[in-house]
Amino acid sequence: MKIKNTKKAPEQKVVARKTAKAAAPKAAKAAKQSVTFTVHAEKGKAVYVAGEFNEWDPAAKKMAYKARRGVYEATVNLKPGTYQYKFVIDGVWCADPQNAESVANDQGTFNSIITVK
Repeated sequence: MKIKNTKKAPEQKVVARKTAKAAAPKAAKAAKQSVTFTVHAEKGKAVYVAGEFNEWDPAAKKMAYKARRGVYEATVNLKPGTYQYKFVIDGVWCADPQNAESVANDQGTFNSIITVK
């Protein structure tokens, strides 16, 4: 006589595993570089750097006076590219006297140019 097994086999759980799809390679983001702007001006002046990198805001990037060197200095992190800029010294917009690279602007003056590689 054969005995049938009437017990049901325990159900096995099927676990679906999600596998991460390989992401399409993204274009490498250009790393920002620290660019230090310097300008000679008398101690006690209000000195800023303004340009395409800060929407030409004349008060966005204040420069600090470095007594040891006798200059105002500010560092800005920029992606590779070419940027126009000027210094604002006590409210007067000035091209960078140490930079011969410049371009005429719509104000009848010149903007200094910096290229970050």
